[in-house]
Amino acid sequence: MSTTFISSDQAPDPVGPYPHARVFGNLLFLSGVGPRKKGSKEIPGVTLDKNKNIIAYNIEEQCHSVFQNVKFVLEASGSRWENLIDITVYLTDMKNDFPIFNKIYGEYFPDKASQPCRTTVEVNALPTPIAIELKCIAVVGTV
Repeated sequence: MSTTFISSDQAPDPVGPYPHARVFGNLLFLSGVGPRKKGSKEIPGVTLDKNKNIIAYNIEEQCHSVFQNVKFVLEASGSRWENLIDITVYLTDMKNDFPIFNKIYGEYFPDKASQPCRTTVEVNALPTPIAIELKCIAVVGTV
């Protein structure tokens, strides 16, 4: 079975040697997607001190940005938002951010019949100074 590597010209560049996504059969596997913006060193909703430590962040702004980046990768892959079948969510502060994330997530997936499976975990840190990252699996083509 062949595999195709996907790179989006709208999503931020990966922070390591990996593609935005990879198609295998009719499944699309997205690499971890964060809220960074393409071509910018600033991260939406994040305030850093002079040593690049997070001093404040807005999880709501980061959620909207990460969902937009997932959409960019899906579109570059020939897939779409409705084709998501599984999402793993990484949050750096489950206690404070989960209720906000869950509310926003519900706005993006209002139809229970098409909601993807989901796992949400708390992590100590992510590779860049962000508070959320998504790992997604989608179907390529129509569902």
